Amino acid sequence: MRKMSTSSPEAVKKLLENMQSDLRSLSLECRKKFPPVKEAAESGIVKVKTIAARNTDILAALKENSSEVVQPLLMGCGTKEPKIAQLCLSAIQRLMSHEVVSEGAAGNIINMLWQLMENGLEELKLLQTVLVLLTTNTVVHDDALAKAIVLCFRLHFTKDNITNNTAAATVRQVVTVVFERMDAEDEQHKDDDHPPVVQGNSNRRTISTLRPCAKDAYMLFQDLCQLVNADAPYWLVGMTEMTRTFGLELLESVLNDFPRVFLQHQEFSFLLKERVCPLVIKLFSPNIKFRQGTNTPSSPTPVEKPYFPICMRLLRVVSVLIKHFYSLLVTECEIFLSLLVKFLDGDKPQWLRAVAVECIHRLCVQPQLLRSFCQSYDMKPHSTKVFRDIVNALGSFIQSLFITPSTGSNPISNMQTGTSGSGGPATAQNGSGMNATVGLTPQPAFEYRGTWIPILNTSVQGTSKAAYLELLDKVEPPTIPDGYAMSVAFGCLLDLVRGITAMIEAEFDSEAITSQSGVTKQAGEVQSSEQQEKLSANEERDDSRVVWEEMVGACWCGLLAALSLLLDASTDETASENILKAELTMASLCGKLSLVTPRDAFITAICKASLPPHYALTVLNSSSGGLHKTYSIQGQSVQMISPSSDSHQQVVAVGQPLTSQHQGTVMLTAKNIQCMRTLLSLAHCHGSVLGTSWQLVLATLQHLVWILGLKPASGGALKPGRAVEGPSTVLTTAVMSDLPVISNILSRLFESSQYLDDVSLHHMINALCSLSTEAMDMAFWNNKEPSLFAVAKLLETGLVNMHRIEILWRPLTGHLLEKVCQHPNARMREWGAEAVTSLIKAGLSFKHDPPLSQNQRLQLLLLNPLKELSNIVHSDIRQKQLECVLQILQNEGDSLGPGWPLVLGVIEAIRNDQGESLIRTAFQCLQLVVTDFLPTMPSTCLQIVVDVAGSFGLQNQELNISLTSIGLLWNISDYFFQRGETIEKELDKEEALLRKQAEEKGVPLNRPFHPAPPFDCLWLCLYSKLGELCVDPRPAVRKSGGQTLFSTVGAHGTLLQHATWHTVLWKVLFPLLDRVRESSTTADKEKIESGGGNILIHHSRDTAEKQWAETWVLTLAGVARIFNTRRNLLQSLGDFSKAWDVLLDHIQSAALSKNNEVSLAALKSCQEILQIVTPVKDSDKSEGLSGVNMPVFVGPLIPPPRTLSRTDSLGEKLGRFNGAELNAAVDEIEDSALWWAAWNTWYKIGLESTKPPTTCDKVFFIPSQPFLTALVQIFPALYQHIKSGFSMEDLKKLGVILHSSVSVPISSDASPFILPSYTEAVLTSLQEAVLISLDVLQKALCVGPEDMQIMYPAIFDQLLSFVEFSCKAPTYGKLETKNIANAKFNQAEWVALNYVPFAEKSLEVVVDLYQKTACHKAVVNEKVLQKIIKTLRIPLSLKYACPSETTWKMAVSSLLKILSIGLPVARQHASSKKFDTMWPELANTFEDFLFTKSIPPDNLSIQEFEKNENIDVEVVQLISTDILPFANFIPKEFVGQIMTMLNKGSIHSQSTSFTEAEIDIRMREEFSKVCFETLLQFSFSNKVTTPQEGYISRMALSVLLKRSQDVLHRYIEDEKLSGRCPLPRQRVTEIVFVLKAISTLMDSLKKTKPENVDTNTWSQVIALYPTLVECITCTSSEVCSALKEALVPFKDFLQPPIAKVQNGES
Repeated sequence: MRKMSTSSPEAVKKLLENMQSDLRSLSLECRKKFPPVKEAAESGIVKVKTIAARNTDILAALKENSSEVVQPLLMGCGTKEPKIAQLCLSAIQRLMSHEVVSEGAAGNIINMLWQLMENGLEELKLLQTVLVLLTTNTVVHDDALAKAIVLCFRLHFTKDNITNNTAAATVRQVVTVVFERMDAEDEQHKDDDHPPVVQGNSNRRTISTLRPCAKDAYMLFQDLCQLVNADAPYWLVGMTEMTRTFGLELLESVLNDFPRVFLQHQEFSFLLKERVCPLVIKLFSPNIKFRQGTNTPSSPTPVEKPYFPICMRLLRVVSVLIKHFYSLLVTECEIFLSLLVKFLDGDKPQWLRAVAVECIHRLCVQPQLLRSFCQSYDMKPHSTKVFRDIVNALGSFIQSLFITPSTGSNPISNMQTGTSGSGGPATAQNGSGMNATVGLTPQPAFEYRGTWIPILNTSVQGTSKAAYLELLDKVEPPTIPDGYAMSVAFGCLLDLVRGITAMIEAEFDSEAITSQSGVTKQAGEVQSSEQQEKLSANEERDDSRVVWEEMVGACWCGLLAALSLLLDASTDETASENILKAELTMASLCGKLSLVTPRDAFITAICKASLPPHYALTVLNSSSGGLHKTYSIQGQSVQMISPSSDSHQQVVAVGQPLTSQHQGTVMLTAKNIQCMRTLLSLAHCHGSVLGTSWQLVLATLQHLVWILGLKPASGGALKPGRAVEGPSTVLTTAVMSDLPVISNILSRLFESSQYLDDVSLHHMINALCSLSTEAMDMAFWNNKEPSLFAVAKLLETGLVNMHRIEILWRPLTGHLLEKVCQHPNARMREWGAEAVTSLIKAGLSFKHDPPLSQNQRLQLLLLNPLKELSNIVHSDIRQKQLECVLQILQNEGDSLGPGWPLVLGVIEAIRNDQGESLIRTAFQCLQLVVTDFLPTMPSTCLQIVVDVAGSFGLQNQELNISLTSIGLLWNISDYFFQRGETIEKELDKEEALLRKQAEEKGVPLNRPFHPAPPFDCLWLCLYSKLGELCVDPRPAVRKSGGQTLFSTVGAHGTLLQHATWHTVLWKVLFPLLDRVRESSTTADKEKIESGGGNILIHHSRDTAEKQWAETWVLTLAGVARIFNTRRNLLQSLGDFSKAWDVLLDHIQSAALSKNNEVSLAALKSCQEILQIVTPVKDSDKSEGLSGVNMPVFVGPLIPPPRTLSRTDSLGEKLGRFNGAELNAAVDEIEDSALWWAAWNTWYKIGLESTKPPTTCDKVFFIPSQPFLTALVQIFPALYQHIKSGFSMEDLKKLGVILHSSVSVPISSDASPFILPSYTEAVLTSLQEAVLISLDVLQKALCVGPEDMQIMYPAIFDQLLSFVEFSCKAPTYGKLETKNIANAKFNQAEWVALNYVPFAEKSLEVVVDLYQKTACHKAVVNEKVLQKIIKTLRIPLSLKYACPSETTWKMAVSSLLKILSIGLPVARQHASSKKFDTMWPELANTFEDFLFTKSIPPDNLSIQEFEKNENIDVEVVQLISTDILPFANFIPKEFVGQIMTMLNKGSIHSQSTSFTEAEIDIRMREEFSKVCFETLLQFSFSNKVTTPQEGYISRMALSVLLKRSQDVLHRYIEDEKLSGRCPLPRQRVTEIVFVLKAISTLMDSLKKTKPENVDTNTWSQVIALYPTLVECITCTSSEVCSALKEALVPFKDFLQPPIAKVQNGES
C-alpha cells in the first residue's frame, strides 16, 4: 500500500516540492553562519530540478543520485546546530520513507548519525531516523547495519530516562526487523533447494552459505550471546556497555518469535546448542547452590545469592527452549527440567519457588510435551525419571506448604476470631456460600490442621498465565502473596491430569476406531500394503499403550497423594469439584488401561471422601482390605492422608448410620455430597472398568443413600422418602434440591450395568446380594425401616440385563422369593414382590434372541416365580401377583402359549369374598384375556374363560364388573364365530382323546349338553350363562345380558349344528320368554327413588315394573329377530307351527299389555317376524305419491325405541309393497296357515287396542301414535300373503281398525313431537300408514281377479269417510278432545289431530283411484261418482268457512278432474238410468260453490281474490266445454238449472262491503264475463244437429237478451236520478260491458245462417233498439263510445232482410 502511495504521480510531485522547500529552508537557515552549507543546498535544489526535468521514472533517478541529494542535508547535520539538525533529519526521513536512498547514501547517513550520537545531539530524532531507515528498506547490511544497531544500544545506556526507554524499544524493534528480513528472505527462496532441517548434533558450519539477511541475523544473535556472557562482541563493534537482563530479554524474544529460523538453519541451531544452553546453565549456578539459612559460599562465583531479575529471565528462556526446541535439545532439556524440580525445594527462596512453579505450569498445559518427556527420559534405561519427578515434586511442594507454612501465611491459631471453631480470615465455613460473618463472601481456601491457605484465581483452565515471570521491570524479588504458589501448583495438577487424560483417551479412541475399521475390511480385498499398514498400526498401538501406561505409572502416586490432601483441605466447592474430577478421570483412565492398583487407590480416595470422617474407615477398610497403603515419593514416605475431622465444612445432612447397633447420628457435609456425586458419576460413566471395585463403590453408596434417607420407587429407582423412626434425618434445602438429581444418577448408574461383561456383572450382583442379606438380617432384629438399597438395585440391574437374563435369573429370583418376599417386615416384603413381578414382566417383554416363542424353556423359567408367589400367604403379595398378571397380559399376552393354564389359574383363584379391589384387578386380567388373547390360547381353555366371565357377571360386589363381563361374553362369542373352524378342529381332536380315555376307564363322558358336538356345547354353555344373566335381579345386568344373548344368537347362530337349534329354542329362548313375562306382569309398581348411591333414575325406569318392561321388550324383540333371521332353519325343525303360535301368543300378550313401550315393541317384533322391513334399492323406487315428506317405517325395534325419522317420500314406501318386489327380497313363508294365524292375531290386537272408551274415565289406556302406526304398517306386508283369501268380510274388519286408529287422539304431552305445527300440511306417520294400506289393497285389486274388484266401492267409501275429516274431525268414544289449533297443551289431556292434510291426501288418492277405475262395473253400479260429488259438496259449499283454505281449492280441482273422467262415463250410461241421481247432486254442488253463502275473510288480498275468481271461472269453463255441448245426453232440468245459474252469474252480484277502489275487482267481473260469454256461445250454433241443441241456443239467447234489457233500463233510470253526480264506477263498467255484449251479439247474428235464428229472437233484438236510443243522454264518454258501437249494426235492419226469399227460392 505504501509503495503505491509513495510512487503515485501526486506523491512524487509532492516529494519534489517538499525536497525543494527543505533545501530552501536549509539555505535560509545557513545563510549567515554556514555559507558552504547554503551553497550546497542551492546546488541541491538545481540538482533536484534537473533530475525531475530529465527523467520519466523520477524516483529511480533520485535513488541513483541520492548520495549527492543527501549531501547538503548531511552537511547541515554536521553544523551541530539543533534547529538545522532537526530540519535535516526530517528531510532525510522523508527521503527514506520514499525509498530513494541508495546503499552508499545510507552508509553516509549512518556515519553522520553516529557523529551526532557521539555529540549527544537530537537523540530521540536519531533513534527515529535509524528505525525509519531500517524498516522502510533493506539497503543497510553488514557493518553499516551493525553500526546502526550499536548506535541504538549506546543510546540505551545514556543517562536520560526517556532516551533510555525509547532506545530499548528501538533495539527490540530493530532486532525483530533483522529476523523478519531473514524470514522474508527464506520465504522468497523457499522453492530453492535449501539444506535439510537441523539435526541436534551437527558440527559447526561456516556461515558463508548464508544469504545476506540470514548472515546479519546470525551475527546479531551470536553477539547477543557474547554480550550476555560478558564477552566482547564480534560484529557489534563500538559497544561500550550492556546489561545481562536486557540481553536475556532480547534472546528470549528472538527464540520465541522466530523458532523456524533455528529449526531450519543448521548454523542457528548450532548457536543454540553451543552458545545458548551452556550460557543458561552457567547463569543458573547461584540459584542451584543457594540454600536458605546457609551462608558459606560454595563456589568462587562473585554473585552469591540468586538475583531475581536474571533468574526470572533465565526461566523464561528455559520455557521457550523447552517449548520450541525440545527436539533439538533433549539432553539440555533434561538438565533444565531437573533444575526446575530442584527450585521447588523448601530451602529455596519463596519467590524462586513461585517462579519455578509458574514455569512448570507452562509445561503442564502441553500434554504432548509431557509425553515426549516420558518417552525421552522416564522410559529410557539409566535415565532420570523426569516426568515422575515433576509430578512428585509438585506433590511434595504442596505438602510442604501445609507442613511448613510459608513465612507469608499465618497459622490459623493466630487469627481465630471469637466464633466457635470456624477458620480463616473470612471465617469461611464451606465453599457453597454459607457465611458465618454476614456481608463477606468467604474466600476459597485450603485449610489443613490449622494451616489456612487461600486459593487465588491464577489462570483459566488449560492456560498458564504467570504473574512473576512477567515482572520484567522489578529488580528486587517480589513478596509472594499467601496461597499464590499453592494456587499455581494446584492449577498445575489439574491441567496435568486434564491434559494427559484427554490426550491418552483421544489417542485411545482414535486407535480403537482405526483398529475396528481395519477389522471390518473384507479379507479378500485387503492388499498387502494395507496388511502391512495394519501391522504397523498395531505395533504403533502397542508402543502407544506402553507410553500411556508408563505416563500413568509415573504420575499416579504423586497425583493421588497431592489430590487427596487437597480434597481434604479444600473449603471451596469449585476447588473440590476440580479435584474430584481429576481423581475420577484418573480412576477411569487407569481402569481403561487395566492398571488395577492405581484405579482402586483413586476409587478408595473418592469413597472415603464421600462418607463422614470416622465412618469411612470402618466401611472401606472392611470392604477393601489392603488398599490403605503408603506410597513413596522421592524417597520421603508420604502417608495417604485420611480425612481430618476438624476441617470446617458446612453440614448439610444429618442422618443415621446404617448399622444394627450404633444409634447415634452422623453428619454429611456439602463436600461429602459432592464426592458422592463424583462416585456416582464414576460408576455410571466408567462402570466397565471398575472390576473388583464394585464392592467398594456399592457399599459406600448404600451407606450414603441410607444416611440421606432415599427410598426405592417403582423400577428400583431411589427417590427422597420421609425418614422413619429414630432421630429424623435432617436435610437442608440445598441437599433437598440435589436429591432428585442424585437419585437419577443412581438409576442411570445401574442402567449402565448392561454394558458390563458377564464377570463384572456377577461381581456386581454378588455384591448386591450380600448387601441385601446384611440388610435383611438387620431388619429381623429390630423393627427399624430396612435398607432397601440392595433389593432395589438388584431389580434395576436385572431389568437392564435382560438380554442375558439366564445367567442371573436363578440367583436373582431365588434370593428374592426365598428370602425377601417372605420377610416379616412388610416394607421389605413389598419390595421383594415388586422386584420379582417387575423382573417377570420385563423378562417376558424383552426381545430375546431367539424369541421366547421358540424358547419355551426360558419362558417357563421366567413364569415360574409367578406361580410360586401363590404359595405366599400375605394378601399384599397376592395383590402384587395379580397386578403382575394384568401387566403380563397387557404386554406379553400374545406369546404366553403353554403358560395360559397357569395364568388363568391365578385369575380364577379370586372369588366374591376376597373384597372389591382384588376382584377388580382379577377382572382387569380377564378383560385383557378376552379382548386380546383368545387367539393365542389353546381352545381347551375357552370353556374356562366362558365360566370365569359368567361368574364375574353374576358376582354382586361391583355392578360395573358384571356389565363389563357380559360384554366380554359377547367378545368371546364373536371370537368363537371368527375362528369357528380352527376351534372346532382343536376341540374335536381333544374330544377324541377324552372319549378314548373315558372308554379306557369305563366311565361315561361327563360334559354339559352332552349329545351335542363339543363346539356346539361351547356355544350352549355361553347361551345358558347369558340366559341366567337375563333374569338377574339388577335391571342393567338383565338389559346387557339380553342384548348380548340375542346379538350372539343372531350373529353366530349359523355355526350351530341343525339339531342343536331345537335345544336353543325350547331350552333357552322360550323358557326365558316365560320367565320374563311372568316377572313383568308380577313386578312391583312402587316408585324407586334412586339407583343406589346418588344415581338419579329416569322417570321411564323408576319402578320395578318399568324396568322389567324394558327387559320384556328386549327379550321379545330378540326372539322375534331370531325367528326372522333363522326362518328357513327353524321351519325345517318340524314343530315350527307350534313354535310360531307360541311366539304369536307372546306378541299378542305383550301388544295388549297396558304399557306403551312393551306394546309398541311387540308390534315391532310382529313386523319383524312378518319380515316387513326390507331395504329398497334406488332403482326399485316407484313414483307413486312422491314429493311429499313423510315419516318412514321404523325398523325392528332395537331398545330403547327410536324416534320416527322423517326421511323418504311416500312413493318410495308404496314401492316397497309391490308384491313382485317382496317376493324378490324376502324368503316367503309358504304355509298360509301361518299367515292367517298372524292375521287373526293382528286383528285381535287391532280390535282390542283401538276400542274407544265407553265412559269419560281418565284412567282409560289410550294407545300411542307410534303403536298405532306400527300396527297399521304391519297390514300391507301381511296382506301380500293372505290376499288370495281376503274377503269383503276381512275388508270390513280392516276398515273398522283403520277408522278407529285414525280417530285416536294424541296425549297432549306427546303432541309436540308427533304433530307438526298447525300451519304445516304434513301427514303423521299413522295417517300415512293408513293410506299406504289402502293403496296396497287397491293395487292388489288392480291386478287381482275380477271377483276381487267388487271391493273397489268399499275402498272408495273408506277414503271418502277420511275426506270428510277435513271439515269434521272424527270422535273417539266419549273422550273429550280439543282441536290442536286452539288447545293449550297443558289444559287438554287429549288433542285431536290436524286431519286436513290427511283428508286432502285421501282426496288425492280418491282422484287417482277414480281415474283408474271409473269404468269398473262395481264403481258404476255402486254410484261411486255420486258419492264422490256428494262428499266434495261439503267443503265446496263451506268454501271460505273450511278449516283450511287449501281444502276447498283442492276439492274444486279434484271435482274438475273427477268430472273430466266421470262425465263421459255418465253420458255412456245415460240410458241405464244409473247416473240419474247424480245430476241434481252435481247441479247443487255447482250452485253451492259458485254462489257460496260464506263470506271471504276481510284480510283477503286483491291478488288472492283474483286467484279465487279464476277458480270460479274454471268451473264455468268446465260447464261450457264438458256439459253444455252434450246437452242432448243430459236431463233437461239439469241444463235449465245450469242456464239459470249462468244467468245469475252474468249479472253482477253487488256487495256493499267493498270500498270504492276495490269495487270493480271485487265484482267478479271476469266471472260475470265468462258466464255471459258462455250464454252467448250457446245462444246460437252454426249448425243445429238435433232439436236438443236448438233448445239450448234458444234458451240461452232469450236469457241473455232479457238480461241486457234489464241492465239498460236500470241504468237509464239511475242516470236520470243521479242528476249531476256520476254513477259509481262499477255501474258504468257494467253498462259498458252490456253494450259491448250487444254489439258482439249483433255480429254473431249477422254471421249465423238466418235459418238458424228464431223469429222470436229477432223481435227481442229489435225491441232493444228504443232502449239503446234512450241511453244517448248519458254523460259518460266511455258509455257513449260503447253505445255508438252497439247502435251501428242496427243499420242492417233498416231494410227488410231478403234471406227468406232466397230461402224460399232454394
